[in-house]
Amino acid sequence: MTESPNSTAAGPEPAAPAASPVTPGTASATGPTDENAGTGTGGGMGVNGPTGRDGRVADTADHTAGASPSGPAGDTTVANPSGAAGGGAAADAGPAGARPVSRLGARGLTLAYEERTVVDGLDLDVPDGEVTVIVGPNACGKSTLLRALGRLLKPRGGAVLLDGAELSRIPTRKIAQAVGLLPQTPVAPDAITVADLVARGRQPHQHWWRQWSDEDERAVTDAMARTDTTALAARSVDELSGGQRQRVWIAMALAQETDLLLLDEPTTYLDISHQVEVLDLVRQLNHERGRTVVAVLHDLNQAARYADHLVAMKNGRIVAYGRPSEVVTARLVREVFGLESVVVPDPVTGSPLVVPGAPWQAGAGARTAVRDGAGADDAASVEGAEGVEGGGLPG
Repeated sequence: MTESPNSTAAGPEPAAPAASPVTPGTASATGPTDENAGTGTGGGMGVNGPTGRDGRVADTADHTAGASPSGPAGDTTVANPSGAAGGGAAADAGPAGARPVSRLGARGLTLAYEERTVVDGLDLDVPDGEVTVIVGPNACGKSTLLRALGRLLKPRGGAVLLDGAELSRIPTRKIAQAVGLLPQTPVAPDAITVADLVARGRQPHQHWWRQWSDEDERAVTDAMARTDTTALAARSVDELSGGQRQRVWIAMALAQETDLLLLDEPTTYLDISHQVEVLDLVRQLNHERGRTVVAVLHDLNQAARYADHLVAMKNGRIVAYGRPSEVVTARLVREVFGLESVVVPDPVTGSPLVVPGAPWQAGAGARTAVRDGAGADDAASVEGAEGVEGGGLPG
C-alpha cells in the first residue's frame, strides 16, 4: 500500500489508500510527517539516512504505532451499540465495570473519509499480551479502525491512546519501535529483493551512528525462517506469487520486533496451509514472546479459533466483545452478518464453529437470506439452528 508522504487518506474502507513502507509499506520519503496533517505514512516517519542490509540508504516510511504487552484482559461479552470495547457501560462491563489492562486503546474515536463517517464515537481497549481479532461484514469499519490504531488515518474526533497519551503527540520513532503494522495491500518498490524488503523492517531501530548490526541481521534471518521465505531471499518481490508476497510482508513486520503487531487481513492470498501457518505463528509469537496482536480477519471460524479476545463490528460500532466462546453465537452471526447458521463446538479446539445453513438446492424450497439484520425475526430458520448455539449474546 503506497502513499505519498503528503497525501491524505480518502475513499471507502475496502479500498483504503495505500501506505508507504518501512514497517510494512514501500516508497520513499524525504522527511518527517506530522500525523495531525492527516497523512497516511503509518507513524509519519520520513527517512533519508539509515542504511539497510546492502549498505544503501533505506528510503522508507514507518507503518507503526505503539504498545506492548503486559497483563490479563477482561473476558466479558458485551452487547454494545454505543461502540465501547473493554470499557462500555459499567452495567455491562463485568465486575465493577473493570476495563482490561491495556496500553493501546481509543476514546470517543470518530473516523471518516471526506464527508463519510465510517467509525463513530468508538471506545476500545486492546488487552495486553493477548491476540485480539476484529470481525464484521464488509465496510463495517474494521480496517479503518486498524489504520487509526497504526496512525495511518487522522481521527475526525476522539483519540487513539498509547500509555494514556494521544498517539499524535508521541515521537514517531518511539512509536515505530513499539508497534508494527501490516496493511491490507502493501506495494513494494520496483525491483527490490525479498531480503532487502524484509530488512527494511529494521529501519526504526537504526540511527546515523549505528546502522546495520548483527542484531539486525539476526532479526531478519529469524523473520524469514519463521515465514518460510529464506529460499526467496535473492528473488525480486515482483516475481513472487500473491501468497509468497504476503509471507514476505509478514516477515518484514516480524523483523521489526515490536511489542504490538497490527495485521490487516494477514491471510489474504494464502492457501489454507499457509493461512494456518501464519495464524499459528501469531499464536506462537504471543505465547513465547508476549506480543500483543490485533488482527482483522474475514473468516469468523479462524477468528474464533485463534483469538483470545474477539471484537465484532457493524456499521462503524462495536456490538459485542469478549472471549470467542461467549461472543460467537447463532444470534450474533444473524445480527451482524445477516446469515442463518448453526454454531457448534469445533471438534479439534472446542472453539465456536459457525456452520452456514444448507446450500440452495433445486426443488428444496426458497431459503431466506437475511442481510443487514432486516427481517431477521421473520426469516426462515435453518433446520437445527434453534437449538445449537455456542453461548449467548447478552440482551
